[in-house]
Amino acid sequence: MLFPRINYTKLAWVLFFFIVGMIWFIARNRKASSFAEGLQVKVSELADGNKLISENDVRQALLKAFGSDLENSDLSSLDVDRMERVLETDPFVENADAYIDQNNQMHIVIEQREPLIRVLDNQGNNYYLDKNGKKMPPSKNFAARVMVATGNITPYTPEFREKRKNSLKDLYNITQTLQADDFLKSFIQQIHVTNTGEFILVPLVGDQKIILGSARKLEDKLKRLKIFYKEGMPYEGWQKYGTINLKYSGQVVCKR
Repeated sequence: MLFPRINYTKLAWVLFFFIVGMIWFIARNRKASSFAEGLQVKVSELADGNKLISENDVRQALLKAFGSDLENSDLSSLDVDRMERVLETDPFVENADAYIDQNNQMHIVIEQREPLIRVLDNQGNNYYLDKNGKKMPPSKNFAARVMVATGNITPYTPEFREKRKNSLKDLYNITQTLQADDFLKSFIQQIHVTNTGEFILVPLVGDQKIILGSARKLEDKLKRLKIFYKEGMPYEGWQKYGTINLKYSGQVVCKR
């Protein structure tokens, strides 16, 4: 009677995968039945090195949502996906990453929203817009050093960027354009919206008011402004003019 030949190589691989699977299964069950040894929270700083939300704020949010600070909790009961979703509902949080390391340490890593401009409008509203146009309240921890917008600004709605005519949309676009320019982002400190819907820029240096007018042909207006400040202003002096008007095509009209 002939017996089938045994493929020892194939058998070895089957035994290898079986052993690996058993090790993984045992390790998984052991980990699931163990407890969190501690909670490490890290909030990534903004570009200026500050934080709108603190590590303690994150711990308090977890305590409120889950009824405990999660330290010494049974690992099998920890839902890291839900933790991330809960933390990402905070207006200061752009992204939350939660994971458990090999030593059963619970880690929470927070990426903050980056404020773009602070809005203080005629209706008494006080909030930030972040780089993606999301609304953020003032922080109890820190006042972000960003441009300030004042005046007759259309109230915020989540879909404001989709509107055809909206002063908040124009304000957001103007601010993004200013922030993309190394000279202008450090030079302009305030944007004011008049009752007629015109935009006025207020520089950090000097007492001038820069009349932008509408947000149309913005790139051309700002190009003329930069040429004037770099080539004309050093000869005339920072205090000579009270207004600099960019409304007229191809011109920079100055008044004392």
